[in-house]
Amino acid sequence: MDARPNAVTLHGNPLTLLGSEIKIGQKLPDAELLNNDLKPVRLSDYKGKIVVVSVVPSLDTPVCDMQTRRFNSEAANLSQDVTILTISMDLPFAQKRWCGAAGVDRVTTLSDHRAAAFGEAAGLLIKELRLLARAVLVVDREGVVRYYQLVKEVGEEPNYDTALSAVKELV
Repeated sequence: MDARPNAVTLHGNPLTLLGSEIKIGQKLPDAELLNNDLKPVRLSDYKGKIVVVSVVPSLDTPVCDMQTRRFNSEAANLSQDVTILTISMDLPFAQKRWCGAAGVDRVTTLSDHRAAAFGEAAGLLIKELRLLARAVLVVDREGVVRYYQLVKEVGEEPNYDTALSAVKELV
């Protein structure tokens, strides 16, 4: 497995990402995740939809909270053909609790906690923390990545405007 030292930082401290970095134009790597009911879900299940994949370290942190709430509120302005996923290493129970408390009902949260299959396949698994790096991907109906932003400082928010523009270009 590829190791990419100094790929991201947290509070300025360099961190290593495991896996090959995703490139625009490649297929989104398929992975099995768990939904909030502990049922397996594959990313390939979303083929035919435009998918925003919002990747966060943990919903129980301020920036991840803001990022997920922002995409939840933006979902109201998007086509029914658009699905927004938030993927983290949080347990499905924690994701379900957080969504209920935050009133998040337009974003589907998926957990990569069991095998870190998505994190490794997408090159977003932080070696030192076994958390996912912050990133946003926009995937077309055929499962091809059309937009990708790896947030270099894990404690910062992504560029929502460019991600949403990429979504609107695909609708």
